[in-house]
Amino acid sequence: MSPAPSPVAPTFSMALHGGAGTPPAGTVDPVHDQHRRETLRRAVQVGCAILERGGPALDAVVAAVQVLEDDPAFNAGRGSVYARDRTQRMDASVMDGRTRRAGAVCDVRRIRSPVAAALAVARRSPHVLLAGAGAEAFARAEGLARVDPEWFADPTRLRQLERALAAGRVQLDHAAGDDHESGGTVGAVARDLHGHLAAATSTGGMTAKAPGRIGDSAVIGAGTWADDRTCAVSATGHGERFIEAAVAGRIAALIELAGLGLAAATDRVVHVELVASGGEGGVVAVDAAGRIAWPFNSGGMARAARHSCGRVEVHGFLAGSAAVGGG
Repeated sequence: MSPAPSPVAPTFSMALHGGAGTPPAGTVDPVHDQHRRETLRRAVQVGCAILERGGPALDAVVAAVQVLEDDPAFNAGRGSVYARDRTQRMDASVMDGRTRRAGAVCDVRRIRSPVAAALAVARRSPHVLLAGAGAEAFARAEGLARVDPEWFADPTRLRQLERALAAGRVQLDHAAGDDHESGGTVGAVARDLHGHLAAATSTGGMTAKAPGRIGDSAVIGAGTWADDRTCAVSATGHGERFIEAAVAGRIAALIELAGLGLAAATDRVVHVELVASGGEGGVVAVDAAGRIAWPFNSGGMARAARHSCGRVEVHGFLAGSAAVGGG
């Protein structure tokens, strides 16, 4: 009699992004690119430490995104860009693939970790999306860390705003010419040891945006989606086009209803449908089996992953700026 096959050990996986865009040639400094990669690697380590001990995917993606929110090199939290009125206004969202419960905040200015506020909305509010003063009041009632808006102030981001205003443009991540040290929107997706998925996204939006403008990062089904039956997605790019294309939900629908695999579904949305509508950017995604996809149609996308096989992969904006290693 042949011996019974050994049971397959459960696995987990995680992917992060730190913004997508097309920096002008020669504007990406290798030192700053290396710094972004180091922070992305640290964020993967923080998130995967939770997954490795059997913690939920939702806790892992939020913890990973908080690492990126705290680094001014990214357009989220402390590195948020300025709106046209010289304020920094942040959006974030989360979604739990097990329950399909979601939470989001938008147009906030005093919440230290917008993604933590989005998580609180998902877990402790009857609502999905809270905006502005309402979101701030909810965060205060929940005892979340709040700061003075000046805590987010960043001279590099302010210089970006002044140039954008002088040129009369609203500006995407990594379109700022000589602001090579500035990164983009952040997000994370994960599959935990129990097979559950989750996604989280956080951003400061677009430089010189109109006060009150909300991008896809706060919109469930556009910038963020998670469903154990299909996939988890976090997006980065031109928010208006991502909302119009319902990017994250569209990828899930192509998997569920059209029978596409994760790679085919993400490629179709990012490289075909978004391109046709003039949308620039990319996504990180993970499916129910823990497979990862991260297509982008821009010049680059800072990203990192811990694959289900244990391999860790980190990429910056510069061609060839990748690091691969063990768990």
